[in-house]
Parts: sequence; C-alpha cells; structure tokens
Amino acid sequence: MFIGVDLGGTSIKVGVVSLDGKILYQNSKPTYAGRDFQLIIRDMIEQIEDAIDCVNIGIDEIRSIGIGVPGIAEAHTGKVIYCTNLSWYNIPLGEEISRHFGKPVYVENDATVAALAEYVAGSTKGIKNSVFLTIGTGIGSGIIINHKIYSGSHSAGSEFGHMIIGENFYNCNCGANGCFETLASATALIRYTRKRIEEGYKDTNILRMANGKIEDIDAKIIFDAAKAGDSLGVEAVDRMIKYLSIGIVNIMNSLDPDRVVIGGGVSKAGDYFIQQVDDAVRKLVLCKEIQYGDIVLAQLGNEAGIIGAAFIGENII
Repeated sequence: MFIGVDLGGTSIKVGVVSLDGKILYQNSKPTYAGRDFQLIIRDMIEQIEDAIDCVNIGIDEIRSIGIGVPGIAEAHTGKVIYCTNLSWYNIPLGEEISRHFGKPVYVENDATVAALAEYVAGSTKGIKNSVFLTIGTGIGSGIIINHKIYSGSHSAGSEFGHMIIGENFYNCNCGANGCFETLASATALIRYTRKRIEEGYKDTNILRMANGKIEDIDAKIIFDAAKAGDSLGVEAVDRMIKYLSIGIVNIMNSLDPDRVVIGGGVSKAGDYFIQQVDDAVRKLVLCKEIQYGDIVLAQLGNEAGIIGAAFIGENII
C-alpha cells in the first residue's frame, strides 16, 4: 500500500491507496497557508498517522509516501523549490516526512500528479504518451512519456500554462503577456466576459443570471448562457475554445501524445465543451493525414491528487 498526500493552499488531503489505485481511506484538514512550514508538516504527519491507524495497518506495510504540491519540486529529493500558494521556497518537505516515518518520500507538482493518477486508474490508464491539462483558475499540466512522468531536466518542465500564444488585455501573474492560462482558463473566460459588459455590451442575459452583480459572474453562468444561445456567452466561450485549441495544437506538434485529457472546473461543461475543442483542434493540426491523439475528459476528479501522489515513487524508480 501507499500513502498519497494532496497538499493545496486550502486543504491537506491524505489517503491510503491500494496497489490497484483505489483509495481505502482518506482524511482532510485546512492548510492554513501562511503558517510556518513546520506546522503544516506537523499536521501532515498527524494525518498520515491517523490514516494508517484507521485502516489498521503498520508503517511497515506502506511502500512509500508521495506528496503533490502546487508548485515546483524535486521528486527524488522531496525538496519543494517554489510554491507561491504556501510561500515556500527550498523547503525540505520530503526529508522531514521521511525522517519521521523511515520511508521513502517523493514530491511532485500537483498537475503532474493528476496526470499520473489518470494514467494509473483513469482516462489514460496504460496509455504510453499523454498530456493532462487542468483548467480552472489557471492551467496546470502534466506529461507522461513512455509510461513515465516527465518534468524536465530541472523539475521545471510541463508548464504549458505559461506558453505564450497571443496578446491579451491583461498580464499573467508571472509578468508575461499572452500566457496560455490568461487566454483559455476559467479566469480568462470570466475576465473577458466582465470586460465586455463593462465596455457596454447590452445584448446579453449574463448579468441578469448573476443577479445583476458583475462580480458574481462565473464560468458556469457563462457556459449556461452560451448553451442557451446568449450572444455574449457564445462569444466568450468561442474565444476560450479558440485559444485552448491553439495551445493543444502546440502540444500535439511538440509531443504528439496518444491522448490529451482535460480536467479541472471547466471540464464540468462536459461533452458540449469537449466536442467544440476537438473540432477546433482538428482544423489546426499540422498534417491532416495523421490521426492525432484524442481529447477526452478526466475521470478521477478530486481523487486524482491522492491517487497520483501515492504512485510517484513507483513511477520514477
């Protein structure tokens, strides 16, 4: 069995995972980001101990511990190099946890972890080459090449969210203009829609659907409006799909994966969304004679963080 830890800015989720990728037990508690890293590690240790006790096993039955973090980490050393959500820089997370339990500990980026989860037990199970995109506040990504996670030579690869794919009316948090995630994320969709309304767009029901409060406009409202034929909803979703398809074509031209998986909050738009993305991508691919990899929805949802983290050690050895 394995321990998988999904460490986020909001919560710490810990699970005991079986060899076939099933969560046998999980617990959760708030992260309280901003605290000293030692306090967060202490909570994590307590949660791991609780999980082991609740499935009535000993630590000797745990093969390894894996942790997914919203940042850049060195999988083998377990060092968190950069994690802005927690204000962590060069934190020896794996070393601290390993010292306590006497077990190998591996740490990886959370989107890479989600990609691994889908490979182990989800939409890319057993597939040789795949790319996972989690589309929400930003765009996270994970790469599987030859059945192994790929994070680059310096653990800083797989950052497709920061590909420059066009010009935009606002800069990315990284400081650049035109990043993929500023044009094709849920945040991008919302900011564009609000901007058009602030500019005086009248022929839309979106503001009414948000009870007249522009700050309450979210991605679901926009997608619902688009499905109903609302002109601004259609315009905003079409713009998002345009840039998402450009990003996916760049990925296909670079890596030629067997499958591209879309997860995150935007994936809740379902087949309506995926079919439009797929149609747009097929029009842009380099070689029309090649049957490029398909585009599908992720299957594991919120369980991906724990499952993927649990299998980091098995995948990189």
